[in-house]
Amino acid sequence: MQKPFPKPHRKHRFPCEQCGALLKFAPGSSALECSHCGHRQPITPSDRPILEHDFAQALRRLSGSEAANPEPLALKCSNCAAEFELRAGEHAGACPYCATPVVVDPALLKPFQPESLLPFKLHQRQAWEAFRNWLGSLWFAPGALKRYARGQSRLKGVYIPYWTYDSETQTRYRGQRGDVYYVNQTFTTVRNGRSVRQTKRVPRIRWTPVSGQVQRHFDDVLIGASTTLPRQLTDPLAPWDLQQLVPFDQAYLSGFGSEIYQVGLDAGFDYARGVMEQVIRGDIRRRIGGDQQRIDSLHTEHSNTRFKSLLLPVWMAEFRFRDKPYRFVVNARTGKTRGERPYSYLKILLAVVLGLSAAGGLLYLLYETGVLEQLLEGSAYLY
Repeated sequence: MQKPFPKPHRKHRFPCEQCGALLKFAPGSSALECSHCGHRQPITPSDRPILEHDFAQALRRLSGSEAANPEPLALKCSNCAAEFELRAGEHAGACPYCATPVVVDPALLKPFQPESLLPFKLHQRQAWEAFRNWLGSLWFAPGALKRYARGQSRLKGVYIPYWTYDSETQTRYRGQRGDVYYVNQTFTTVRNGRSVRQTKRVPRIRWTPVSGQVQRHFDDVLIGASTTLPRQLTDPLAPWDLQQLVPFDQAYLSGFGSEIYQVGLDAGFDYARGVMEQVIRGDIRRRIGGDQQRIDSLHTEHSNTRFKSLLLPVWMAEFRFRDKPYRFVVNARTGKTRGERPYSYLKILLAVVLGLSAAGGLLYLLYETGVLEQLLEGSAYLY
């Protein structure tokens, strides 16, 4: 039985003033472009401020209203009348039959809609160049990978949802400060058949209990709110030029895919707390001082926590190599690229063999010159 389509969602269309065809955003500009007649239509700049919102108030307002798993969005194309679905979690894309751009208002799908975004800066050809450079930098990659990946990959431009968090933190800690001191140690070694007594200085560490507190203000801690791509792919795309954020406008999405957030506001802050804790631990170690530090416990209180929802642009694609899928993403502002990649185990084995051969040659040289014997004698007294 055919699945019934729900009531229509509010869709945005951007017709060309010259020929009536639908416009798409032109990366690196602030205009929409017609692929039929070449006409460019400027996007009217907005003076709407990009606001940050109170985190605690937002959680109280939510009170469990967020859907944990968004469903596919059923739509009807305004150009060819075909019925199709946007993938679960997406609110912008294109008709699979006639490629007409489709943008659905995210406010109808989630409690929080993005209030700002970074527009696409790199064109598709520039993203391809970044991808080729990344492929060329890979160590131990199969020889056929470059040719195979270029032949199979189809780049897709997508806006990925993110949260940013600001927070004032105050952390109480307990730990230990380690200060290095030296003691003299006498030992006996054999030189030229004779016993020789020698003295050397050996390091020791004196540990002293410490406690205290540190404060830090965090601004724009960036947390990905999509589950489509793993964090090990998206996190390394930073840094992002968040100073160039513009107020959200549906026009920037025309011609590109766009996702709604799947990581909720509260879950996103859990990730942000982990990022903040790593920075706080660094602050504590500097406060403790000494040569080494141990952190036995810490407790952080957050206050004046604020957030905003935004979209960041990436080019993404998938290719298959030897029946296994691999994904890669390109920061559509800077060209920074990260991806999953296969390894050539033959190349790794060859490198290991060459490394062992070089190490063996070095050991033989040290033995012949007598340096190895001296090193072994000295190492017997190191601890």
